[in-house]
Amino acid sequence: MMHEHTLRVGRSARVVTLGPLEQPVASVWIALHGYGQLGPRFARRFASLDDGSRLVVVPEGLSRYYVDHGTGVVGASWMTREDRDREIDDYVQYLDDVAAWLPAGAASAPRTVLGFSQGSATAWRWLTRGTCRHPDRLIIWGGEIPTDLDLSDAPSRLRDMKVVLVTGTEDPYCPPAKLARYATQLEDVGLTCTTRTFVGGHDLDAATLAALAA
Repeated sequence: MMHEHTLRVGRSARVVTLGPLEQPVASVWIALHGYGQLGPRFARRFASLDDGSRLVVVPEGLSRYYVDHGTGVVGASWMTREDRDREIDDYVQYLDDVAAWLPAGAASAPRTVLGFSQGSATAWRWLTRGTCRHPDRLIIWGGEIPTDLDLSDAPSRLRDMKVVLVTGTEDPYCPPAKLARYATQLEDVGLTCTTRTFVGGHDLDAATLAALAA
């Protein structure tokens, strides 16, 4: 007779940083990549924010795989539908650990969490299920509000956090009309929400990122 068991195991996780670790910083950004991306490659998109006053932290999803049919380019994922609840629990704990790992000079600085694409749902679940200090601002970029999220509890869990929704005018996964629906959902439960669009597709836009960092 077959039985399925779940074991807790230790493993290594990769976290990429930009900016000073050994001195106080004016702000901290924790950026969560999308499906099929890797931490180092995603971190390069934030190079313009590395001005000496800001720490950018890019945790990499725990599940790596070959993007192109088992060969070639490697990417990472935050989760799949297989054993999904445990995968969510694992990455929520992982991201709590990343937040706790921040050096003293960054731990109390104003904090922004940015989730791109699959990282958007990851960010929402982390901030509603995790135990870390809530950020001052959540940027959801080209991503969704997961259907399993209980928005009715969001105001008490997320307090005065500002939410910014961003998407490209040609984004096939999160077109502006879908973004507007998300904004209405958030406002209906009392969360402060603003929206931004840029001319482009499912990608980070340098000018929009700079404006958000200013």
